[in-house]
Amino acid sequence: MKTRILAAVILVPLIFIVLFFLPPYVLAVVVSLICAISAYELLHAIGGKQNERVRLYAVFSAVIIPIGAYFDITYIVFPAVFLVLMSLIFLEAIIGFKTIRKISFAQILTTLFAGTLIPLMLSSLIDLKQMPGGHLLVLLPIISAFVTDAGAYFTGLAMGKKKVFPHVSPKKTVEGCIGGLAIGTLAILIFGVIIVFTTLNIVVFWALIIYGIIGSVLSQLGDLAFSLVKREFDIKDYGRLIPGHGGMLDRFDSMIFAAPAMYLLVTLIPAIIVR
Repeated sequence: MKTRILAAVILVPLIFIVLFFLPPYVLAVVVSLICAISAYELLHAIGGKQNERVRLYAVFSAVIIPIGAYFDITYIVFPAVFLVLMSLIFLEAIIGFKTIRKISFAQILTTLFAGTLIPLMLSSLIDLKQMPGGHLLVLLPIISAFVTDAGAYFTGLAMGKKKVFPHVSPKKTVEGCIGGLAIGTLAILIFGVIIVFTTLNIVVFWALIIYGIIGSVLSQLGDLAFSLVKREFDIKDYGRLIPGHGGMLDRFDSMIFAAPAMYLLVTLIPAIIVR
């Protein structure tokens, strides 16, 4: 646990600096890097070692989509990248059919998911950053995902008794999930209070409660979703990049669900009105 906490102490301030202080193009580069590593980790973990070119296609695609979000041309970049990636994968599958380089349909779908859908979801961070008051809005999914995760972890350690999904995530408990939801929602509300006292912006607290609940629930669902993949393929972590946390995908799996959820909420139910 010491390694996990130490890594978080180093990682969280760096993420905050990138999100709050640095310009959007820096975030776009960071998100591209996160997506590229996550795509490689996912395909490496479940796809064996016989399809290196396919993994390379996915990694390259994962880099391009966040850059497209930065230039506000996702509506062009995403379908173009998806089409090219899909074409390349099926070409590889046709060439390799009935050989040692055979690619299954499940691998095709996984590659599309890793190379396009994960980057599309995480690109919501860039979209949030480029909105008015984006340096504040982009913190919402980070707070929701990271605080929910920490709240669930420590509540589970202190009070956890009843397993919630033992076959998917053996250490998760009902008490931990409830604690994560409560603490994650409270953190979003505290963030709103800080905004009220440090800026001239208007905060709609009832909307923030919705943000907190939905963000926390989807953050935990994201964590469970990628735990399900690990259980199916009998792997402990997607990588060893972050000490105590595993790979990049192990750390940002909940963000894949939380980031687009917050973008939709900010768009449909504004809780922070910039003045």
